[in-house]
Amino acid sequence: MTQFLAEYSLFLAKTLTWTVALLAVAVGLVAILRSARSQHGHDRLEVKNLNERFEHMAEILNADLLSEDAFKRLAKQRKAEEKAKRKAEKRAGPAERPRVFTLNFDGDLAAHAVDSMREEISALLQVARDSDEVLLRLESEGGMVHAYGLAASQLQRIRGRGLKLTVAIDKVAASGGYMMACVADRILAAPFAIVGSIGVIAQLPNFHRVLKKHEIDFELHTAGEFKRTLTLFGENTEAGREKFREELEATHLLFKSFVSGNRPQLDIDRVATGEHWYGSQALDLKLVDKLQTSDDYLLERKADADLYELAFRRRHPLSERLAQGLVRLGGGLRSGMEKAWSRPAS
Repeated sequence: MTQFLAEYSLFLAKTLTWTVALLAVAVGLVAILRSARSQHGHDRLEVKNLNERFEHMAEILNADLLSEDAFKRLAKQRKAEEKAKRKAEKRAGPAERPRVFTLNFDGDLAAHAVDSMREEISALLQVARDSDEVLLRLESEGGMVHAYGLAASQLQRIRGRGLKLTVAIDKVAASGGYMMACVADRILAAPFAIVGSIGVIAQLPNFHRVLKKHEIDFELHTAGEFKRTLTLFGENTEAGREKFREELEATHLLFKSFVSGNRPQLDIDRVATGEHWYGSQALDLKLVDKLQTSDDYLLERKADADLYELAFRRRHPLSERLAQGLVRLGGGLRSGMEKAWSRPAS
C-alpha cells in the first residue's frame, strides 16, 4: 500500500509539473500573439517630453523624502509659479523657448541604427527653428566604411540646415563612431569614454594551403586586373597584397581628410594613428570639447529649453515579431527553470 501511494504521488507530481509547464507556454503564446497584434499599423515616430520625465522623477523622490507639510508647501509654490508664468505669457505672449531634440545611435558593425536615425532627422528638420539644437547620444565601436559614411552624412544634414549639433559620448565612439562625432559643433565625452581610433583595418584568413593539401581546386575568374585583390581560397599574390594595402591607405587618407575638415583644430597626424584615448586624454588632444555625460547635459538644459527624445520605430513583419517573442519566451522559461533547479533543498 505504501509503495502504491508513493508511486501515485510521483505520478501526480509529474502530471502537475507538465500541466504547469503547458499552461506557462500557452500563456506565453497568448501574450506573444497579443503583442504582435498590438504592433499593427505603419512605422511610427515616438516623441517623449524629457522635461516632464525629469520633473516626474523629482516629484516621486520629493514625495518620499519630504514631510507631508513640506511636500504640500512645495506643490503650492510650484502652482504659484505656474500661475505667474501663465499670466506673464498672457500679457506678453508665450515665450518661445529653444528646443533640444535628442536622438540615440547604438551602432553595430553595419551601422543599422542609421535606418532609424535618418527618419528621425527627416522629421525634425521639417519643424526645427533656428534656435533649436540636436543632441546625439552616440555609442559605437565603428564598422564598415560605407555604412558609417552614410551615418556621418545624415548628421551633416543637420549642420547644413544651420542647426546646432552636439554629440555626447558616454561610453565609446571609435573609428566610424568618431567619423560621426567629428561632424558636431561640439563633442561631449564622459571622462572614461573611449574616443578616437582614426584608422582602417582589414583582415581575412586564407585556406589555399589547406585546399592544396587535400587536392581541392578552387577557381576564381575575373575581368579587370584588380577586380579581386585578396581571396579566402585562392593563392594570393604579392601584387594583390600591395594593391590591397594601397586601398587601405587611400581609405585612411579620406578618413583623415574628413575628420580634419570637420575639426581643423586637431593635429591630425598626431591623432590619426589608429590609437584610442579616454575622454580626459581626448580633451587634451582636442578630440572632444568638454568632459560631461549626456545625462548631466540634458539636466543642465532643462531649465532653459524644451527637451524632446525622438525614436523612429519601424514595423517588422508578423513572422519576425513572433520569432522574437518565442526567443524571449524560451529565454524566460530557461531562466525560470535554472532558478528553480538552483534552489537549495529545504
